[in-house]
Amino acid sequence: MQLELAAKRLAELGHATRLEIFRLLVKGGHQGLPVGDIQTALNVPGSTLSHHLTRLVTVGLVVQRREGRTLYCVPQYPALDELIDFLQDECCANECAREARQTVD
Repeated sequence: MQLELAAKRLAELGHATRLEIFRLLVKGGHQGLPVGDIQTALNVPGSTLSHHLTRLVTVGLVVQRREGRTLYCVPQYPALDELIDFLQDECCANECAREARQTVD
């Protein structure tokens, strides 16, 4: 994952309402949740919810699908996994390198 994409995704999740929306979607599972259910659960105005969902869709954390008159929001678990992997990718790398140098010395 590129640094710029990771930063954009983290920025969107850095807003309390968007983080709350995303966490609700993740709890909802792979089928996603209807927008109306999200609005009811979080008690946010429709226009506000639409704005936040658009931002999550833009960075690839959520996709939307329509079934009849119902619009579903589906969390993108692979995008979440990529973001988590990006953050953990070099975990303790400097510590391991330091320990390796100390072992050689």
